[in-house]
Amino acid sequence: MTAIQAIKLEKKYKGKTAVNKIDVSIEAGELFALLGVDGAGKTTTIKMLSCLISPTSGDALLLGDSIVSKPNAVKEKINVSPQETAVAPNLTIMENLVLIAEIYGNDKKTARMKADEMISAFGLADVAQDRAKTLSGGMQRRISIAKDRTSSFLMRLFTTPRKARCALSFHSFLDLRSV
Repeated sequence: MTAIQAIKLEKKYKGKTAVNKIDVSIEAGELFALLGVDGAGKTTTIKMLSCLISPTSGDALLLGDSIVSKPNAVKEKINVSPQETAVAPNLTIMENLVLIAEIYGNDKKTARMKADEMISAFGLADVAQDRAKTLSGGMQRRISIAKDRTSSFLMRLFTTPRKARCALSFHSFLDLRSV
């Protein structure tokens, strides 16, 4: 099954091409990396695939739904982990994880179970009751990734994987593909 099919996907800003008619097909279960120098259009491509901005021309199908004609259907199926760390600094690690699980529709008991699962999977037991703002940037990034894993989306898009992603967090992500 094709997970992402981009067809001549293009984005221009004031006549300047940011993404130049990308054609790509990514099968379900594949790990795919979009690499390039700064300014190559990687973030713009992710923004189009996640329906945050519209393409100038072309289209992409994510799990069968068009980013142009069915953006809401696409948004229901995906989760985007931005390059910025996304944790609530005044909440504990446990509170951060439970909050996100509840935002995505889980009841309190299920949210707590998912949070416990992520704390174990990401090696966060020693800091589970610490406030996020007291932790290092790398540890906050790990928590941000763990938060993404508490939801039940069919596809996850990560931006800037080289930035602030420690090997342990990425290894945990790979181990949790089926969670």
